[in-house]
Amino acid sequence: MSRKIAVIGGGSWGTSLAFLMADNGCDVALWVYEKDLAGTINERHENILFLPGIALSPKIRATASIEESVKDAEAVLFVVPSHVARSVLMKLGPVLPPSTPLISATKGIENETLLLMSQVMEEILPASRSHIAVLSGPSFAKEVCQRHPTAVSLAAKNHDLAVRLQPLFITPYFKTFTTTDILGVQLGGALKNVIALAAGGADGLGFGHNTRAALISRGLAEITRLGRAMGADPKTFSGLSGLGDLILTSTGALSRNRTVGYQIGLGVKLPEILKEMKMVAEGVQTARAAHHLAQKHGVRMPIVQEIYSVLFEDKDPHQAVTDLMESAAGDEVS
Repeated sequence: MSRKIAVIGGGSWGTSLAFLMADNGCDVALWVYEKDLAGTINERHENILFLPGIALSPKIRATASIEESVKDAEAVLFVVPSHVARSVLMKLGPVLPPSTPLISATKGIENETLLLMSQVMEEILPASRSHIAVLSGPSFAKEVCQRHPTAVSLAAKNHDLAVRLQPLFITPYFKTFTTTDILGVQLGGALKNVIALAAGGADGLGFGHNTRAALISRGLAEITRLGRAMGADPKTFSGLSGLGDLILTSTGALSRNRTVGYQIGLGVKLPEILKEMKMVAEGVQTARAAHHLAQKHGVRMPIVQEIYSVLFEDKDPHQAVTDLMESAAGDEVS
């Protein structure tokens, strides 16, 4: 009998994880918010809205009912945008058995509370606390569905849980590496989106590889400083969910966050950019959370500060670069 896996969230990443689970022999219940989209996926075996052109296995069955999706599920993958995570978890709570593993693949921070997704889960679903894990790392949805070799981090405070879940994600083209640093894995996955905005902005402004390399390396230093202040293992940020994801998202043409930054660098205003987007660029909201987390923990994050000012205080991107260069001094490893 096939294992049943529930995937909560029918965006591009959720759909690609459903693709992966089906490729690994699982029966997948894919919860999508849009009822019409659920019907279309089941009829056409394609997510025409968020992942067009990718043929989906008949083993994937879409539904607009959360209760139906999690019934008899061996594990639940949670893949919804961070700004709606709490409301979806509130609906999930009454129908999710506490012993069912809940794996967050959402790369974001709740702006109102500054909580990471696992912390939101623990707050809303306290009985599931020991069964929460996180999946994060360099992984474009489309490339996963093209079966390009991919490796990511699978984190859980309970190492035995991570090891038990690991086989779900092992295929000839997809690998997971386990860790207990659930905090660091989530911070790396969320904060790299903010640095990707900066890297895209630099490209849009016409700067070259030198600038991008500087932003990536100094961005990693900022992420590591905040992570250390919040209790994460600094070594995590040199791994897949840190440096690996940062490089991918800051340089790859498929990166939504880099694309948003690029358009801002060209002079397009943020509201206009977001109005044209079907999918969420998590870095926009994460920039706000990162700014407040830096203030809360007394951590110096000049790149994050400039991105915040450009996005939410209408600062001119050229001036942001000038100010960033003027403030760039000090010990590299501090």
